[in-house]
Amino acid sequence: MTNYEIADHFSLLSKLMDIHGENSFKSKSYSILAFNIEKLPAEITTMSDAELFGMKGIGESSGNKIKELVATGRLQALEEILAKTPPGILELMKIKGLGPKKIATIWKEMGIETIGELEYACNENRLAQMKGFGVKTQDSVLASIKYYMANQGFHLWAHVEAVGKSLLEQLQKNFPANKFSLTGDTRRQENTIEFIEIVTDMDKAVLAGSFQSIPGTVTEEEPNERLAVRIPNEAVIRFHFCDTARFYTQLFMTTGSAEFMDAFLEKYTVPENAESEEAIFSANKLAYIPPSQRETARILELAADGDLDELIQPSDIRGIIHSHSTWSDGQNTLEEMAQECIRLGLEYLVISDHSQAAYYANGLTPERIAAQHAEIDALNARLAPFKIFKSVEVDILGNGDLDYGPEVLQSLDLVIASVHSNLKMTLEKAMDRVMAAIRNPFTTILGHPTGRLLLSREGYPLDHKAIIDACAEHNVVIEINAHPKRLDLDWRWVEYAIERGVLLSIDPDAHSVNGYNDVYYGVMTAQKGGLTAKNNLSSYSLAEFEAFLERYKEKKGKVMI
Repeated sequence: MTNYEIADHFSLLSKLMDIHGENSFKSKSYSILAFNIEKLPAEITTMSDAELFGMKGIGESSGNKIKELVATGRLQALEEILAKTPPGILELMKIKGLGPKKIATIWKEMGIETIGELEYACNENRLAQMKGFGVKTQDSVLASIKYYMANQGFHLWAHVEAVGKSLLEQLQKNFPANKFSLTGDTRRQENTIEFIEIVTDMDKAVLAGSFQSIPGTVTEEEPNERLAVRIPNEAVIRFHFCDTARFYTQLFMTTGSAEFMDAFLEKYTVPENAESEEAIFSANKLAYIPPSQRETARILELAADGDLDELIQPSDIRGIIHSHSTWSDGQNTLEEMAQECIRLGLEYLVISDHSQAAYYANGLTPERIAAQHAEIDALNARLAPFKIFKSVEVDILGNGDLDYGPEVLQSLDLVIASVHSNLKMTLEKAMDRVMAAIRNPFTTILGHPTGRLLLSREGYPLDHKAIIDACAEHNVVIEINAHPKRLDLDWRWVEYAIERGVLLSIDPDAHSVNGYNDVYYGVMTAQKGGLTAKNNLSSYSLAEFEAFLERYKEKKGKVMI
């Protein structure tokens, strides 16, 4: 059991206690405990009792509950409160905008216990009549329900890929004579995944039998000779079967999106028993199209012209841009963040802790920025040639202003401007707010442009073409936030950004040294949009990055005090 899973148990306990109106002090203590567990520097399962009880925020009572959960997989206090909670209440907790107090009202005063009942009540305008809600809240809840229902059964690609790769390794180990490959949305590196799809030349009955030893697993026959394997708490695994001679043909046919395959089959042919996927493309006089790019019909036009650039790879990342330390809400010190970059062979780090408006994240006051800069100067003198650049992830305020005045912004090497608050905006409001930040002469990078959280929050509406055009005009870089729940800018806009000469930057938004690993997911989604290393800011060498910052200052014509 990971720290995140342990924290989830205590977070759920806290929320359920609030819904039931139980002791608020105790409820808050469990919420704080969940937060502290997530911030621990090591996995609890690797700690001795002395180490666990010595951790900040872990007392005797909470430590014993953690031990109970790790040892038994159960938390008695949570099980007791779950026993008196209707199952539908747990699902209501997944609807954005409904906190424990509102859920308590919906349940205890309206008698609603399921999402379906709540949707019906909203459609009858009953929720708007309740104290503390109103029409706007009702409309927002309806929109959240619609979004939640549309994404049921989907999973983040980052989670699914790891499971899929592990499964393939195990299958190949158990059945070395057979072929296996990921296919479908998983192989195309889609943002969210419904099924883990696998192509194999294995016998269906034998494969189905191999899963019988896994508790709770169910296998089901599907159309077109497919087999669905349902393992508890994982995405459904869908197997496609074929003869060995047809393996690569089947792999090709199941990899591409519907749009890609329709366009391909309309103009080209697929050999019945292809020796490889490369052979399928060469037989049709097409450049090889990587699986990640088999989404649109347009990619076939580029392949026919031989106009496919070499896609960016994880190894092309030369520095970490956009990261947080203990100066704001990060888990590691500034030096620890820098030392991990050095260990990874990276050349520079852009530290970009939160700005003062993000008080909830311990955002930096101007005085603390000056103190952080002193630490950066000392570290740079000691860690050279590695370099730490001075930055802040500056909040874009409601009126589009940046969170500091020119005096502070001028002291930074670069500014990442992001929206973090008041996300419920009309298209007009969102555009005014973001465009104002883009026009600000101090903005270097537009951070996670839409504010979306995949499978959780849709993000505020933007006219992407207008945003990209404005970034081109004002020499603003657009971030591809690599966090698996963001992947924002969406890959579908990468090609247009490149056409307009806008530089992109794959950034991990790391809040710990482990967060650097998210760069991989940013690279994978950027590949789908056709991004190359030359069009990615975080692929610049240290010398190139320093030269970029100098050009940035010249082009921006920085405001002088």
